[in-house]
Amino acid sequence: MTNILLTGSSRGIGAAVAATLMRESGVRLAGHGTASGVAADFADPAGPRTLWDRALAKLGTIDVLVNNAGVFEANSIDRDDASWLADWERTMRINLTASAALCRLAVCHWRERGAPGRIVNVASRAAYRGDSRDHWHYAASKAGMVAMTKTIARGYASAGILAFAVCPGFTMTGMAEDYLASRGGDQLLADIPLGRVAEPGEVANAIAYLALSAPPSMTGAVIDVNGASYVR
Repeated sequence: MTNILLTGSSRGIGAAVAATLMRESGVRLAGHGTASGVAADFADPAGPRTLWDRALAKLGTIDVLVNNAGVFEANSIDRDDASWLADWERTMRINLTASAALCRLAVCHWRERGAPGRIVNVASRAAYRGDSRDHWHYAASKAGMVAMTKTIARGYASAGILAFAVCPGFTMTGMAEDYLASRGGDQLLADIPLGRVAEPGEVANAIAYLALSAPPSMTGAVIDVNGASYVR
């Protein structure tokens, strides 16, 4: 039995990941953010610990952590200082700090048990390519997730603790639909050689692979799912 904690499972990529994982035999899932799942507010510094403890009580042990929860909110530099800084810190807390806190709890859990474990962090092509001029904070938070993933992979591979990241480009979720509409969808699509944005299920398949069956030698890897709109 593989026990998985998945954050941000209520919609979009997270909902697709939950559906994909639950089709696999021998998987038990604690989803975060759904009516039937485990509640926690990542804007609250205590949120990650609350989620971890509730998921652990539900599952008994946790074998895989998938950090998918995040926000994508515009933050123009023309706003007043206090508002700009508040929204910068909100995005960092939800997208990066909460994920870091959960990664720490997971690594400590596996070290205490002497057990292997897997982390999959959902970042973004923005980690490498950057994003719009109103989304400095989003790009920075996702770049932080990639760097954190690689650091965990290098630091704990000898203990059987593996870490991977997935970097989607535009994905057909409510968040991407809003962005496409506000930025002119045709122009953005022209920048994707595949000619379309990714479907949530495509990203979910990559995440499920890393969570369940990717070989240990892949630890530290980042998988891009962006229709060749950014190629490293």
